[in-house]
Amino acid sequence: MNGGGARDWTRRPEGGGWFALWLIRAVARHGGRVLGRACLYPITGYFLLRRAPERAASRAYLSRALGRPARLGDVARHIHTFASTILDRVFMLSGQMERFDIRTSGLEGLHTQLDRGQGVLVFGSHLGSFDALRVLAATRPDVQVRVVLDKGHNPAMTQLLDALNPELARTVIDAGQDGPSIVLAIKQATDQGALVALLVDRARPGEPSLPAPLLGVPAPLPVAPWLIAGALKVPVVLAFGLYRGGNRYDLDFEVFSEGLSITRHNRTAQLGDLVARYALRLEEHARRAPFNWFNFYDFWQTDDPPARTDAKPDPAPSAPADPPVAGAAPIADAGAGTAAGTGAAGAGLRR
Repeated sequence: MNGGGARDWTRRPEGGGWFALWLIRAVARHGGRVLGRACLYPITGYFLLRRAPERAASRAYLSRALGRPARLGDVARHIHTFASTILDRVFMLSGQMERFDIRTSGLEGLHTQLDRGQGVLVFGSHLGSFDALRVLAATRPDVQVRVVLDKGHNPAMTQLLDALNPELARTVIDAGQDGPSIVLAIKQATDQGALVALLVDRARPGEPSLPAPLLGVPAPLPVAPWLIAGALKVPVVLAFGLYRGGNRYDLDFEVFSEGLSITRHNRTAQLGDLVARYALRLEEHARRAPFNWFNFYDFWQTDDPPARTDAKPDPAPSAPADPPVAGAAPIADAGAGTAAGTGAAGAGLRR
């Protein structure tokens, strides 16, 4: 992997700036959702005309997902879908979930894990809206939802939306901390029976990752979330909040594991299997709702040089060491990789 600025999504400027984000919030809160949705068309036009890297990333992704060359209209629809979820986020974080028709599936499996009295890790992605998880507050008011979020990533959007719900902001686990602090905070939350939600699809250049086939091309997926899940041995549930137009969202839960166990002597093979299984689920949902993909950058890193492979493998007590994971880090530092994938979903178009 390459840490160069041209392909690093973390270095893309925040879309629209402070004024545009404040304007979206003001229109949504005082003008209502109908007026807010009317404003999405000029916003879509701005990004379509002015943000060439995001436009190119959208076209490349859609060509894979749709199985044909993407047209300009497809790209416009892609950006408009993203903007729609950003607008809806204002209402969701304000506690106005009654505005939306959120249809859930797999909720029974999640409830089964929660009813065991232990915490649950919910792994989401930049596919659809992660904020649709707020509906759980109505179905399970006894369970606290803690979100792992890098507060320093996209600060304009983060601070504006935090202002909508200060109580929620206080429950956020800051992914901008050092790795051990993140892991400790997640452990404390799951020990208290909380549902801890984090995004697990993005890996920064240089962060621990393994390639997995996704839409026909190997994509680097972070391993840190899986290392954390293996260390804590709590259930892992996948969540996909897919926007279906209008005010409708489909919120799908899938029990991925009732408790992972990752051994040191076979760690790379086990991690490879986990990220491959996850990539299959991510791909299926991406094909079901292709315009919900909100990674507006070269996700597959097709122009990057080969990933680094010079990391030292972990010692194995009774078997030869596995080949190293690209950019591999000790489990104590696993949370640092988690921070790479937990920037605010939809917090601004980034390449």
